[in-house]
Amino acid sequence: MVSNDFWVLVAMLLYFVVVVTIGFIYAKKANSSVSNYFLGGRGLGPWITALSAEASDMSGWLLMGLPGVAYFTGASDAMWTAIGLAIGTYLNWKFVAKRLRLYSEKAGNAITIPEFFSNRFHDSKHILSTVAALIILVFFSIYVGSCFVTCGKLFSTLFGLDYATMMMLGAIIVFLYTFVGGYLSVCATDLMQGTLMFFALFIVFVGSVTWAGGVDNTVAFLQSIPGFLSATQTATPVLDADGLQVVKDGMPVFGTPAEYGIITIVSGLAWGLGYFGMPQVLVRFMSIRDANEVKQSRIIAMVWVTISLASAILIGLIGRACIPVEFLTQASAENIFIVLSEMILPPFVCGLVVSGIFAASMSSSSSYLLISGSAVAENIYRGIFKRDATDRQVMIVARITLLVVFMFGILIAMDENSSIFGVVSYAWAGFGAAFGPLMLISLYWKRCNLQGALAGMITGTATVLIWHNFIKPLGGIFAVYELLPAFILAAIAIFVVSLLTEKPSAEIEDEFDHFMDERPVKKYAVEK
Repeated sequence: MVSNDFWVLVAMLLYFVVVVTIGFIYAKKANSSVSNYFLGGRGLGPWITALSAEASDMSGWLLMGLPGVAYFTGASDAMWTAIGLAIGTYLNWKFVAKRLRLYSEKAGNAITIPEFFSNRFHDSKHILSTVAALIILVFFSIYVGSCFVTCGKLFSTLFGLDYATMMMLGAIIVFLYTFVGGYLSVCATDLMQGTLMFFALFIVFVGSVTWAGGVDNTVAFLQSIPGFLSATQTATPVLDADGLQVVKDGMPVFGTPAEYGIITIVSGLAWGLGYFGMPQVLVRFMSIRDANEVKQSRIIAMVWVTISLASAILIGLIGRACIPVEFLTQASAENIFIVLSEMILPPFVCGLVVSGIFAASMSSSSSYLLISGSAVAENIYRGIFKRDATDRQVMIVARITLLVVFMFGILIAMDENSSIFGVVSYAWAGFGAAFGPLMLISLYWKRCNLQGALAGMITGTATVLIWHNFIKPLGGIFAVYELLPAFILAAIAIFVVSLLTEKPSAEIEDEFDHFMDERPVKKYAVEK
């Protein structure tokens, strides 16, 4: 191994040791109860809540998927997606965070999103929580796979080693510290990882501008590519028979730019709707120690997400000016952050910076694994099959689930040509449509009932699957991101079915009327 690779590896190993150590430090407290293992005992402060929510949400997609899109086709697609995400982040913190924190505690002290839905509607048969848990299991398995793809691309690009072997190594590290430390270790490392991601993006952004010859030279080069910096057009790489971008005289070849019309702009903005249904973000709202600290967390989260998204896009754009023919497919372009880091930074610093990519993947995939485990163990195993299960039995089932999702994620990630951006967009739509409308309506509309909630959840999930696979390929207006029609149809289903069926009981209405205040309400005992 050359000297440069050695120091990169040393820096990354130091980082890994710290992360796994944190898992073991929190292991004793995390394993003391189900509430501590899955929700940290509702004791997280505003800084750790904010950075944990954003780090677990963005994943390796922020440092690889988004810059890859910007590098390959220009600013428009990445920019409108980022704007949608920034708006969605703010609205989610503003309208969901505080109410969910209070309502989830008032409604049977729910510690998972499926349990909150069941408790909110007094679903003693656990129908809602079971359906929600199954949806979580399916889409988080896909999400975990996208994070493992990130790990594989990172290590194989850095060290020139086999993709599959490196992907599995990264996956095992993630699994280990999630398995041992639970939610507390995940959130503690998220604080460190969110900070590392933030500074990694900023450092590489500044360094890449300098490497490209300054702002003026960079802008001039990018403006020479048709549609590359436009908000209403997207650059069109000319591809050969093998699907690789054509290179002529040492420069990439682009064709006539494609119009980025209102449908595609709306599709980009629609990404923001997904936040209302993201379990890995919503569970952070439930775990903050004091609902009055939500505003401080919101400010921290918005500063982080705005600067991070902008830096990620700019890294992709500037990367095209620095190394214009390095990547000839969008999947390979997702390595732009890694290659720029190697080019502009000393080896040890590079190792720390690219650990930000692994930090993002670890942060997200650990959350996905943990939430999948909690959904199956708490909401299916104890909710249906063994209602008198002990905390120890529940945690055993959760860890078995972690192992199953971990193995399935590895299978998904075996294809190194997978696009992180594409995989994430599918799972994002699934969660956003299945849980987003229901979360908003359940927090703001008293008349919403169990039947409406179930109809909305099923409608949202089914629409995403049908639209993505059968309707979207028709093109035209149907090419809109599947999250938007699925979100709208799910909301309509909730309203229509709720109004056509029996209104909620007096106990549910009383709970709704007073979950924002300190007035005691009649306790709803969830059957265990």
